[in-house]
Amino acid sequence: MIHTLEADGIMLEFGTRRILSNIYFKCETGKITGILGRNGQGKSCLMNIVYGTLNPLSKSIRFDNKSIFQAFKRPDLLTYLPQFNFIPSSLTIERIFSDFSLDYKLFENYFPEFKTKNNELIKNLSGGQRRLIEVYVIVTSNSKFSMLDEPFSHLTPLQIEKMIEILKIVKQNKGFFITDHLYLQVANICDNLYVLTDGKTYLTKEISDIEKLNYARL
Repeated sequence: MIHTLEADGIMLEFGTRRILSNIYFKCETGKITGILGRNGQGKSCLMNIVYGTLNPLSKSIRFDNKSIFQAFKRPDLLTYLPQFNFIPSSLTIERIFSDFSLDYKLFENYFPEFKTKNNELIKNLSGGQRRLIEVYVIVTSNSKFSMLDEPFSHLTPLQIEKMIEILKIVKQNKGFFITDHLYLQVANICDNLYVLTDGKTYLTKEISDIEKLNYARL
């Protein structure tokens, strides 16, 4: 069964500035949906609105055509990777994987440099290692959808390559909504790609639309 996550009717203002005004996107399980936009266009705000931690002037967020107002209370439906570190520094890696009901051995198979590190506190890892664990647990979490805000940030090229491999495997039973400044990687793995500009979302039909919408020169 294909599940859907849709958002529209979103209006967000900060003071006299309107950030979001004409938004629509749709995610489906089995697909990776990307959204690109320049800094300050509201990508992170949009994700927080969908997650239910930012209140806009108006919104409509629907899972399988049913409205959900506080998706952060439903990790079975949606998990979210923010740009910042979200896992408490006091937790060990083993505890983190246990809390997410994930197999640490499988993670080790992808990233053998983490063998014997399961008892380490996450705060003792490098910034890149910490980010990798946070990305991995959200990507492989037991939810119908995951939103990923800058998942490739601080990762090495090899780690990015492996994470893309994992995304392609996991998406068979899950839907992803992703943004990252490494836009070519995003464009290459996405089944659907939106560009957010001037408060509006535009569904691209081909890679050249990125340039036409003034996001990047190809």
